[in-house]
Amino acid sequence: MRYGLCLPNGGACADARTLAGLAHLAEEAGWDGVFLEDYIVWQGHQDAPTYDPWVALAAMALQTERIRLGTQVTPLSRRRPWKVARETVTLDHLSNRRLILGVGLGDTSIDVSFTHFAEVTDARLRSKMLDEALDVLVGLWSGQPFSYHGEH
Repeated sequence: MRYGLCLPNGGACADARTLAGLAHLAEEAGWDGVFLEDYIVWQGHQDAPTYDPWVALAAMALQTERIRLGTQVTPLSRRRPWKVARETVTLDHLSNRRLILGVGLGDTSIDVSFTHFAEVTDARLRSKMLDEALDVLVGLWSGQPFSYHGEH
């Protein structure tokens, strides 16, 4: 069995250096992974500062050697898959292949990042967008010439 921590990238932890230090401490304590949530506005704390999870994960990668790093859930329906592909490849190389990308729909009932920024909130439409984004990620990660023509 493996054990991981999920750290908030908002509030008191809303600093890439703090998150990198916490990841280093988690590695020293024997944890197997550290994960950040991928949101724009910190749930329940709309006035709290938040850090971009990808920048924070890069700082964490530079302060650790063994521990796996990743996102608890990246809602791909509100992200550009080609940008996520570039970010994840960069982070995977920077961390020496320790990246774990957790993906899903996200929760529109608690994540105001959807409603406040006019993102798609219909679960069926977001699930179709997620499926297409996963196809694009796999294609781009292959390292081979790739094109995709989807509905979204």
